[in-house]
Amino acid sequence: MAADNHALIGNYLEMLASERGASANTLDAYRRDLQDFALFLEARDVRLREARREDVSAYLEHLGREGLSAASRARRLSAVRQVYKFLEADGVIADNPAAGAKAPKMGRPLPKTLSVAEVDQLMDAAAAAIPGKTGRELARAVRFRALLEVLYATGMRVSELVSLPRAVLAGDPRVLTIKGKGGRERLVPLNTPARAALDRYLTLGSNPGDKLAPMLANKWLFPSRGVDGHVTRQAFAQELKACAMAAGLDAERVSPHVLRHAFASHLLDRGADLRTVQQLLGHADISTTEIYTHVLEERLKKIVFEHHPLAKR
Repeated sequence: MAADNHALIGNYLEMLASERGASANTLDAYRRDLQDFALFLEARDVRLREARREDVSAYLEHLGREGLSAASRARRLSAVRQVYKFLEADGVIADNPAAGAKAPKMGRPLPKTLSVAEVDQLMDAAAAAIPGKTGRELARAVRFRALLEVLYATGMRVSELVSLPRAVLAGDPRVLTIKGKGGRERLVPLNTPARAALDRYLTLGSNPGDKLAPMLANKWLFPSRGVDGHVTRQAFAQELKACAMAAGLDAERVSPHVLRHAFASHLLDRGADLRTVQQLLGHADISTTEIYTHVLEERLKKIVFEHHPLAKR
């Protein structure tokens, strides 16, 4: 039973990778969710291909009793629906047992973000960590500042940022060409502080006799000695937490994704339109970008209160 379930899930993940260009992170997320569902079925002595609607309903009830949030339960249900759509299309099953299952109702939470002043505190702390350092410690501090500046300047996903190839620097130095989800490419501009931080980082090890030269002569823009060959998402997130603490901020409020939210929120607050922000973030559908509409609403209120002739009466 377990072997059959494992094989079916493996076939689905292989399709996601080969036909839809799913990233390793996306595949891992689907694998975890589907394995959890398969284990639940196995405890009921049911194979994945034999599950009925009541099995899916029982699974959702089980997740609720386990205390999973509505968002997590909805994500698990989506994974189950998708694998059964795949199995139905492949002729493995005749009917999708998850087709009629209802996703849990949930509100749409506002994205967590930082103020402009708080981002400035982060930048100042990253800059203050550089003086006095030498060798690899200097390289690490300068690299972190470059990562931080580029992230806030572009709003990239952290997975896109840490895996940038050095070839991304070819061409116009004012922009980067990013390959995002599904292999879609987009152009993101670099502001002056980001370009300056990146330039300083790129000068490290420029002398062939420098001990840093072998480490930095790599196909990745931000190389490391790890298995991936480049800085990992986890390592950058840890450095960011440490920087937040040094800046006097609550480290629990600061993450690479929060800086992506800050990038989008600050652009909209200063007059950018939603469609432009969608393109910069690399969202395939503008409905994803609409989580930031509260920023537009607040800006419109501010404009009316400040400029309408009757607002101050």
